[in-house]
Amino acid sequence: MSANQLPEQLARNQIDQMLEAAGWAVQDRDEIDHGVEQEGIAVRELATNSGPADYILFVDRRPVGVIEAKRAKKGVRLTSAETQSKRYALSGIKFLDNDSLSFAYESTGIVTWFTDYRDPKPRAR
Repeated sequence: MSANQLPEQLARNQIDQMLEAAGWAVQDRDEIDHGVEQEGIAVRELATNSGPADYILFVDRRPVGVIEAKRAKKGVRLTSAETQSKRYALSGIKFLDNDSLSFAYESTGIVTWFTDYRDPKPRAR
C-alpha cells in the first residue's frame, strides 16, 4: 500500500484482502477467469447497465451481489451509498442476461453494511 493512494483506493485494498481471506478470488474485469478453484469470484469494475460497480460477486459463475467501496471517512454514514449499490444491483450487468442481484454491500474496508434485496423490506444493516 502506498501513502500516495487515494482514500477510496485504500478502502479497495482492504476489501481485496478481506475478500481473499474469506476465500474469494479477486479479479480485474479484463482478466476474468471463471476456471479458478474458488466458488466465489469478485470482479473489479465490471460494467452494469448503470455504470461500473466496484465489485460484482459471482458464485458458481452466476452474479449474486455488488460491493460499493467508499473511503474510510464515510464510516457510519455508509448507508448514504446504499442508493448507488442498489442501482447497480437492480440494473443488471452489461452483456449478461441476468436477474437483479440479491445482495448489496457498502464498505470502507473497516465498516461494511449489507442489504438483502430478497427481504420484503430490504434495508442496510
